[in-house]
Amino acid sequence: MTETPVCRRLVGRTAVVTGAGSGIGLATARRLASEGARVVCADIDERAGKAAAEEVGGLFVRVDVTDPEEVEALFKTAFDTYGSVDIAFNNAGISPPDDDSILTTGLDAWKRVQEVNLTSVYLCCKAALPYMRQQGRGSIINTASFVAVMGAATSQISYTASKGGVLAMSRELGVQFAREGIRVNALCPGPVNTPLLKELFAKDPERAQRRLVHVPVGRFAEPEEIASAVAFLASDDASFVNAAEFLVDGGIAGAYVTPL
Repeated sequence: MTETPVCRRLVGRTAVVTGAGSGIGLATARRLASEGARVVCADIDERAGKAAAEEVGGLFVRVDVTDPEEVEALFKTAFDTYGSVDIAFNNAGISPPDDDSILTTGLDAWKRVQEVNLTSVYLCCKAALPYMRQQGRGSIINTASFVAVMGAATSQISYTASKGGVLAMSRELGVQFAREGIRVNALCPGPVNTPLLKELFAKDPERAQRRLVHVPVGRFAEPEEIASAVAFLASDDASFVNAAEFLVDGGIAGAYVTPL
């Protein structure tokens, strides 16, 4: 039996979540629904996306987040179905193994990661903003990463660059649309215990250990912990949080030496 959530901050609001089929996206779909939101679960994986939507009592929309027409259709469907677009959690992303050091990462891998991780966020923001401007309110949360503010010798060059782009774009949008009642924030998670991370580190345990040693709390985050931060940013509790670099990283970015 799951506990009834204490918070019901999102009753009557419509949330669009990309990458809702797994990891942070799935945990966030669950959390937003538990707080009363009507959740549109967007994913390219039909099986996972449909299962997520069914679980949270929401709507599934299959979408390739790199396709402008499909992204526009996603937000139109959300608005046509529920009458508003209040929250956009632009979260879909990839971290493929062929994105590595700049010395070995090919141009195709670079472009593919940029398209999914950065261009998709541009497209989702561009599609969501007209509805939010019309309403005079809205919260956009874009998934960046702690690597947007730190450098790593175990590089994933295109991933890192894409997340830096998400951070800069979110800041600018937050400033541009602030007086229209729209907040835009960049969520910067530390390493999260998701299928994406597990797959990456299963291939290279040494790389995983080199990263884990830098986390002051001594572990990676759980998806639910990141979802809690999204729910906060989506809610009126974060009414004065805008254009922010919202780190949820267990202290990594603040650490010089970690505890023994």
